[in-house]
Amino acid sequence: MTSLDKTPDLLDQLRTFDIFDEVDDSALQWLIDRSDYVMYPKDSLIFRNREPVDHMQVMLKGGYVIRRESDGRKKELGVWKAPYVAGILPFSRMKETLSEGVCIADTYVLLLHKDCFVEMVNTSYDLTQALVAVMTNRVRDFQQMRLMDEKLMALGKMSAGLAHELNNPASAMVRGSQELHKHLVQTPERFKSVMTMRVTPESVDEVNEVLFDRIAYRQSGEELSLMEREERSDELMDWLDDHGVQESDRIVDTFVDYGFTEDHLEAIAAAIPAEAVEPVLWWVETNLTTETLVNEIQTASSRIAELVKSIKVYSHMDQEPSLEAVDVHEGIKSTVTMLYHAMKKKNITVCKDLANDLPPVKALAGELNQVWTNLISNAIDALPEQGGDLTIRTFQERDCVCVEIEDNGPGIPEDIQTRVFEPFFTTKGIGEGTGMGLDIVRRVIDHHNGSVAVESEPGHTVFRVCFPVH
Repeated sequence: MTSLDKTPDLLDQLRTFDIFDEVDDSALQWLIDRSDYVMYPKDSLIFRNREPVDHMQVMLKGGYVIRRESDGRKKELGVWKAPYVAGILPFSRMKETLSEGVCIADTYVLLLHKDCFVEMVNTSYDLTQALVAVMTNRVRDFQQMRLMDEKLMALGKMSAGLAHELNNPASAMVRGSQELHKHLVQTPERFKSVMTMRVTPESVDEVNEVLFDRIAYRQSGEELSLMEREERSDELMDWLDDHGVQESDRIVDTFVDYGFTEDHLEAIAAAIPAEAVEPVLWWVETNLTTETLVNEIQTASSRIAELVKSIKVYSHMDQEPSLEAVDVHEGIKSTVTMLYHAMKKKNITVCKDLANDLPPVKALAGELNQVWTNLISNAIDALPEQGGDLTIRTFQERDCVCVEIEDNGPGIPEDIQTRVFEPFFTTKGIGEGTGMGLDIVRRVIDHHNGSVAVESEPGHTVFRVCFPVH
């Protein structure tokens, strides 16, 4: 930074500022007289991160780019060019900078120390009013930027989780379809071997009866323990070897999966000629494997359909934003689906204690989903890396529908519990949170004439949200 002698054209330069249109020349000359005139060379720092802010900066020429460090990397937040007023302003509560400014050209600035603000108020009301308007606009712009950051961060988290959740069933469908294709190539040979056997229609019915019975067993969801599977596999292997079934080790696992016992195999063998046992058992195994692969593909496709449905419910696609009767359970369930990946990653146990016959509330469904997203996301972030309990509870209290989000994390310190709903207040590190999440919650709830409260102690934190039914 280089100190410069003030030049006669400084007043004309201040006149180029739109904010000074209503300020007379004497007030602007007072500003010039009380300020230091300096120049910051290109590529130099006009301010540093965490540096105390003592001066108002009236930038006459040049400009600078603002950079903030996040995750070990410096991210550019924007470029500010002359004419522009920055730094501390009258009635501002700014204490220190939260980023650094790097000059993109030689930058000429008038620096007015904050100690002169009291004199400014007494000297020119118009000048003070103009600078307060700058501060108001700056707060509004900064708030909008942070709101956008908050929404983008939430969207990024859910997008990552959804990509992971969609990838699993999609991969299962690809894998299952490939296995099914390879499997069906072998089917004609299995079918041919069966067709050459002299099997009566009655025998076919008896074999099919066993086949469909075992398919129903698999659909019932019953499963053997690991030890029971080993014992059953050994028993079936012995039976297959005793009846001359070649490569029995390739089909025995399928029979175990479908709960076959020696009695089932005996029933098939008793219904057909001895020479037909091997081809018929291979044909049965082929049908069972086909059933398994089709079920896997169906399950995976159903999971994708469920996720897509949840996305539509969450985002309220294809609907105009308007007050309507909303079932809060739908939004909560879709939000849990959106955030399932984050919960699974931390091995969080989720308990949903949802009231029956809960009345709908008149609300904007999309805005309510912002409330559930922020509260549940904060609870997830508060829980440890491995394990933790998250409880979502709904109930009716008098003429209000209430929702509680409870976690057993470390809790919120008592001295900051009253501040958690303030805009920009956050306990997270730089780059991890904007401090706007709970402010969004408060705004949405106020908009719906509701209420929000928090109770917290180590191991027990509850956010309670209540909306009037009418």
